[in-house]
Amino acid sequence: MLFKNATIYTMEQEPFVGDFKIDKGVFTEIGKDLNPKDEEVQDLNGLYVFPGLVESHCHLGMEETAIRFEGDDVNEITDPITPNMRGIDGCNPMDETIESALKGGVTTVSAGPGSANVLGGTFFAYKTKGNCIDEMTIENPIAMKAAFGENPKRCYQGKKIDTRMQISALLRETLEKTKEYMKKKEDGKDVAYDQKLEAMIPVVKRELPLKCHAHRADDILTAIRIAKEENIKITLDHVTDARSILPQIKESGFPCICGPALTHKSKFELANMSFETPNELYKAGILFSIITDSPVIPQQYLSLSAALAAKAGLPEYEAIKAITINPAKILGLDNRVGSIKVGKDADFVVCTKNILDTQNEITAVYVDGKKAA
Repeated sequence: MLFKNATIYTMEQEPFVGDFKIDKGVFTEIGKDLNPKDEEVQDLNGLYVFPGLVESHCHLGMEETAIRFEGDDVNEITDPITPNMRGIDGCNPMDETIESALKGGVTTVSAGPGSANVLGGTFFAYKTKGNCIDEMTIENPIAMKAAFGENPKRCYQGKKIDTRMQISALLRETLEKTKEYMKKKEDGKDVAYDQKLEAMIPVVKRELPLKCHAHRADDILTAIRIAKEENIKITLDHVTDARSILPQIKESGFPCICGPALTHKSKFELANMSFETPNELYKAGILFSIITDSPVIPQQYLSLSAALAAKAGLPEYEAIKAITINPAKILGLDNRVGSIKVGKDADFVVCTKNILDTQNEITAVYVDGKKAA
């Protein structure tokens, strides 16, 4: 197909009025005054086009709508160390929240276990169109979930965790046991299969980042400290207190996954929650994305979260990057999604106004070159 005369936000260059072609699920040509060959032509005069939105941290499909325990598969609260859990096994692609996300322009999400456990299991990335999660998935695993601070303390209080020291100790212990396990296997020694340690091998090998739930400044710094000690890759997720330690985060080189902020301050860690944080991260030169952490905030309000960050000072274009190309880069998926570029997946959103405008209407959503909503 050839789409003509749209205001296109490619996220690779400044917005312009122009055209683009798609074929076999990818973008094949982008520019001005493109002429049709054998393509079907669609005139988008007066409309806006954006890349499909990307959510870098959520639990979409894992905590179903209008149901309680029976549909809640986010946290396995039986052991603080469960790296062998796989988010893909707890995701119901037929839950209505996924269709709502698609209609809201969110075409790719990174979903996985919650923050009850010190190590909770693996995240995976999937497209929001389909009815079979295996077919929708584009990267599995994509990260290993870890959590610091209040959540593991609360969930295991009086059992296995009472202090932040124990959270760190359990994480370090698991990383070191994984190294021992790997060494024995490499040396050809007889070692009993350990599913948990097997799951941690890609983390120790720096093939998989540790996705670190950390709100408070001291927890963010602990995550950075352990990452340096153990020489592992991490992302800093939530970073509510990031504004107080910007130089340290910048020096670490680790990206930030910021939010959610469109919610009640439901615990002490969220005391400094603010939509001003993304702008401070931007000014500090730190790579960041904005998230809903759905279902904390419904997934379809990802663009609204970015709009509120823009209202709080973040430049508009940077706010759009924070829900498109930036999360794609953080997730390592920018070769496929996050921008409109030749060779990338033809995931895009057609709008009546800027995607950050609360009066905007989404008229169509395409996934892999096919109209999905």
